[in-house]
Amino acid sequence: MYVTYYPDLAFPGAAEQVGAFSRAAVASGVRRLVLLSGRGEEAAQRAEEELKASGADWTVVRAAWFHQNFDEGFFLEPVLAGEIALPTADAVEPFVDAGDIADVVVAALTDDRHIGRTYELTGPRLLSFHDVAAELSKATGREIAYVPVSGEAYRAVLREHGLPEDFADLFTLILDGRNAHLANGVEEVLGRRPRDFADYAREAAAAGVWNA
Repeated sequence: MYVTYYPDLAFPGAAEQVGAFSRAAVASGVRRLVLLSGRGEEAAQRAEEELKASGADWTVVRAAWFHQNFDEGFFLEPVLAGEIALPTADAVEPFVDAGDIADVVVAALTDDRHIGRTYELTGPRLLSFHDVAAELSKATGREIAYVPVSGEAYRAVLREHGLPEDFADLFTLILDGRNAHLANGVEEVLGRRPRDFADYAREAAAAGVWNA
């Protein structure tokens, strides 16, 4: 069984809920659990330990930010509007493709070699949000800018859109440089390089996801 938690394992109560769910799954006969976790988050690591204690065979997949964050969810509208505003200053992130994550999860669910393993999944390069905006601009053929804002200004934006203000603290936490390094989990599990953000952006643009 593949276990994910929305909106993020860093949110209060997530570890306890993952633990309760995992124990219930095992009680219902589930024998293998694969958890989608985060990189560099202490709260996420607590959720990992809860899942491991369930008694099931387990694999943990710690993923960087998804490419697909920019064509769905709360980043889609900013991209369509031509301006991505975040309280992240000059942070860099090794964005990873959700397709690569899915392939790793399938392998973990179907191959016993991955039992008891923790994999960190990243893309092939570090990108700043300025870099992301430039790649999106190139793919879409229109100007998309990254604008750094203060934490308080971003909280106001979140309130305006009815989203949890805790997102502002989460972004500040996980984009403080702790995850500014590449990992080889995709290559280790799948035997190939991870997908690059530029390839994702071109394909998503061709599919029309950012057509205004």
